[in-house]
Amino acid sequence: MLDRASYEYYVLDRPSMTDAEYDLLFRELQEIERGHPELRTPDSPTLRVGAEPQSAFPKHTHAVPMLSLANAFTDDELRAWEERLIRIAGDDIRREGYSAELKIDGAAVSLTYVDGVLVTGATRGNGTVGEDVTPNIRTVRDVPLRLRGRRVPSLVEVRGEIYYPFDLFEQMNEALVRAGERVFANPRNAASGSLRLLDSRITASRPLRFFGYGIVIGTGSEPPCRLQTEVLDLLDEWGVPVAPHRKRCRDLDEVIDWARRVEHEYRASLNFAIDGGVVKLNEISLQDDVGVIGGREPRWAIARKFAPDIAETTLLDIGVNVGRTGALNPYAVLEPVAIGGAVVTFATLHNEDLILRKDLRIGDRVQVKRAGEVIPQVIGPVPEHRRPGARRWRMPDRCPVCGTGVVRDEGEAMHFCPNAACPGRRLEAIRHFASRGAMDIRGLGDQRVAQLVEAGLVDDVADLYDLTPDQLVALEGFARKSAEQLVAAIDASRRQPLSRLLFGLGIRHVGATAAELLAREFHTMDALRQAGPERIGAVHGIGDVIAKSVAEYFRDRTNARLVDRLAVRQLTFREPDAAASDGALRGQTVVITGTLPTLSRQQATELIEQAGGRVTDSVSKKTSFVLAGDNPGSKLDKARSLGIEVIDENELRRRLT
Repeated sequence: MLDRASYEYYVLDRPSMTDAEYDLLFRELQEIERGHPELRTPDSPTLRVGAEPQSAFPKHTHAVPMLSLANAFTDDELRAWEERLIRIAGDDIRREGYSAELKIDGAAVSLTYVDGVLVTGATRGNGTVGEDVTPNIRTVRDVPLRLRGRRVPSLVEVRGEIYYPFDLFEQMNEALVRAGERVFANPRNAASGSLRLLDSRITASRPLRFFGYGIVIGTGSEPPCRLQTEVLDLLDEWGVPVAPHRKRCRDLDEVIDWARRVEHEYRASLNFAIDGGVVKLNEISLQDDVGVIGGREPRWAIARKFAPDIAETTLLDIGVNVGRTGALNPYAVLEPVAIGGAVVTFATLHNEDLILRKDLRIGDRVQVKRAGEVIPQVIGPVPEHRRPGARRWRMPDRCPVCGTGVVRDEGEAMHFCPNAACPGRRLEAIRHFASRGAMDIRGLGDQRVAQLVEAGLVDDVADLYDLTPDQLVALEGFARKSAEQLVAAIDASRRQPLSRLLFGLGIRHVGATAAELLAREFHTMDALRQAGPERIGAVHGIGDVIAKSVAEYFRDRTNARLVDRLAVRQLTFREPDAAASDGALRGQTVVITGTLPTLSRQQATELIEQAGGRVTDSVSKKTSFVLAGDNPGSKLDKARSLGIEVIDENELRRRLT
């Protein structure tokens, strides 16, 4: 029962048991095994918590060597690979096409199962001999301790990759920062190092995950599959996690199209690192026919490498940007480097504590990550390449824009400029106010905001509503039509509800959700302004920190004058009544993925909520349907695997009528 619950939670993401129920049963099993050690089996869920430290790892010889892959960096190199195979085995290689799979950037392992039970977990090592890290492997939550389903051979090795999901890796690093410990530089090295810890209890505390990609059958057993794509389906049937976006391709043109989509569309939404795709002859008997090159590389498989989303460069300097709430945000000034098809010169560094924990120094060689349109970030230094002159950095004592003394509240990671009139805060505040999630002023992007501020036309967000087309056409880049369109977009934003306005004001700690909770509770701006921190903190979902921040915002004279000026300009200071209980989507949970034809994500969310529905970020068995547009990503795959209905924008509009 516990094993099944763990599989549903970590692999299927469809828990059938609450955490409390699981913990109660787990403790009961621990008590039984303590009293009767002879009852503890090799696949007991209690092995997930780790064992006593080992003195060293024994060696493990793989039944079949774990080979390296040759690389193809271009489509032409991929075609040349196919031509070599045709010369060896003829056109038969195309008979069943190819298996196209993600190339996970993790630590390769081999898992040996006897009668379906995990008995050995080993690292790749030199390909022939690895290290037996079974106690550590057992702590990886989605590695099955017992294979489920049918057709499980009496002896089988499952090959795969141990990896860190990006979100769990960042959460772990944040926890290390709070604990005053050194953070990990990157997910791949952290995964490999975690497998080789002598104390598996430490490994158990780390959020490692696993994807399987192949099997090796014991001597004398009949191969359970004829095709590699069937192997992946069989692994899934056995309860072994398999990476998404795998595809059976009829020919190399389909492989090339798949690789392009993965690199340029899917990759940015993945929660784990990949460095390419793996292309394999799908017919397993043909794999044996074409053989191996020099005992190192299989001829029947090749890695289609992508442009790296991680690269090394030099950290030239660390600058500080003042955000809309006054937060001082350090950023890296980098020696320009090409990453993922773009040249990167700046990257985020989050806060001073993280810089110190990573021991980043100006002049260091550093690793920088960029995925899709995500802001580049510095993963960490490359210590072996540290230069003698590399120097440490500290946050300045005074705001780099206005010179006001910097403050840092107890328990906060960020430093702040407390000056509400700081020019740095003003520029970022206007940008945020106009953003899609706030007042959604179309055409007022970062460059336009900077242009308006530099021209002296806008000093704060209230000034936006005084702009005229005649003022704008005098600026570079404005024609009469574009000027009129921007003024019309600004005017239309007056009708945004109170919740969007509250979020747009950039009140510290108040995100979109908190703004909506406050607007629905108080209904009007005046009621919220008059409420004290105790009354605000009494709102469900609003804590003391947010309540104090909101009350202080409205007490500040500069902020109070701004709100008064917005009232004079007739912005909406009320929140519409909640959706009727008999709305068309009453009680339904919806996930939005991809780019919709005419609706922004925010507009679609508002339509769904007005009809009584609720929008969430992740697909689960509780999801009523998924609203999908172009380039939907992995959420669509998960919805289909769970049998959840998928609709498009036209169908949504039909249901709302």
